[in-house]
Amino acid sequence: MNNPEEQLKEMQRKLQNMFGGKRGGKAPKGMFGLGAAIVTLGALGVGLNASLFNVDGGHRAIKYSRISGIKPEIYSEGTHLRIPWIETPIIYDVRAKPTSIQSLTGTKDLQMVNIVCRVLSRPNQAELPHIFRTLGTNYDERVLPSIINEVLKGVVAQFNPSQLITQRDKVSRLIREYLTERALYFNLVLDDVSLTHITFSPEFASAVEAKQIAQQDAQRAAFIVERAKMEKQSTIVRAKGEAASAELIGEAIQSQPGFLELRRIETARDIAQILQKSGNRLVLDANSLLLNVTESSSVENPKR
Repeated sequence: MNNPEEQLKEMQRKLQNMFGGKRGGKAPKGMFGLGAAIVTLGALGVGLNASLFNVDGGHRAIKYSRISGIKPEIYSEGTHLRIPWIETPIIYDVRAKPTSIQSLTGTKDLQMVNIVCRVLSRPNQAELPHIFRTLGTNYDERVLPSIINEVLKGVVAQFNPSQLITQRDKVSRLIREYLTERALYFNLVLDDVSLTHITFSPEFASAVEAKQIAQQDAQRAAFIVERAKMEKQSTIVRAKGEAASAELIGEAIQSQPGFLELRRIETARDIAQILQKSGNRLVLDANSLLLNVTESSSVENPKR
């Protein structure tokens, strides 16, 4: 036993008995059973993982089978079963998604207007299998641009540019009705339709500005003419009033000779009040200022 060669051979025999047994013999049953259990558990885990699929909130799912094609069942949120490698889940986002489409459209009088239409769309959940068969998963990119452009061109052509501004509620209502009807044909539901921007061509904007300037000039000219008419009427009325006043004064002088003396006294009193309020010191002739009221007037002494 002390021979190294014999010790090496003995060790080889022990290792063969432990793992492989003797040449041509059978391996121990415990090792094969443990390995088979591990492989079985791994296969079960992979199979179970491949048999489950999750549907998040706000989503719906349908199944595609390699045997029967699209199945009619619709799966809501949660975890569901499928047959691995035979059934494939197809998940749809059924929440409303915004889409903005810009369209260059002609109006009733052939003016070009640029309109941006924004819609909130979502698929009809009950028709998801039919949507997948006909449109696929990118249904909104296939349908919305074409129907929005078509409806915008059809509705805007019924109005002129000014009506698009003054009757915007009516235009939006018509576009919403027509778009909703067209989208239902493709199993799409529109929650909201709105016109976010309406812009006209630079040529039309310049024409509108020139028209407004012309209207303002016409209104200004009409105002000037009306003011001239009023001034003329005022002059006529003032002239008639002065003529009537002169006539009445002439009659008063003829019938009452003291009328001029009364007016002279009133004028002298007004001058005296003005000089009284003035802070300046003046030395003036009473006769020149009509303040000599004690002097006999030319009415009483016409020969003087």
